[in-house]
Amino acid sequence: MEEYLTLILVLVLSIIGHNMTVVYAAIIVLVLKFISQISGQVQILEYMGTHGLNLGVIVLTAAVLVPIADGTVTISTMINSFKTPIGIVAVTAGLLAAISGGAGVPLMQSNPNVVPALLVGTMAGVFFFKGLAVGPLIAAGVVYFVMSILSHFTG
Repeated sequence: MEEYLTLILVLVLSIIGHNMTVVYAAIIVLVLKFISQISGQVQILEYMGTHGLNLGVIVLTAAVLVPIADGTVTISTMINSFKTPIGIVAVTAGLLAAISGGAGVPLMQSNPNVVPALLVGTMAGVFFFKGLAVGPLIAAGVVYFVMSILSHFTG
């Protein structure tokens, strides 16, 4: 029952904060939780927990590739982007985000107690700073890097 209350709280806060991405996500998880509970098929929720991140990254990547498919971004546009300061910074930021996200997944899997803190931080960023709810994965990667650096100083 506590799971439902927590998800409903996230849903209500997301509605108050006008973050429809989190609203939809909370509704999907609530529905999956309800279906898995009444049907006894816990695999539905487990599948989302195991493969949902990969499915989300696939959909996100497909959306980013649309400008290539519709001709807005061409090979020459891509090559020219490397010749500008903002293009170089964008490549660097993309590289760091990918590395950070890659480090974040194993951290969340091996240390699940960090997930609630990541969610609270992401929700605060969404509610108070008009951010997007893509933060937990990259935030986990940042946590991984900070903890790795600190471990060198603490032994």
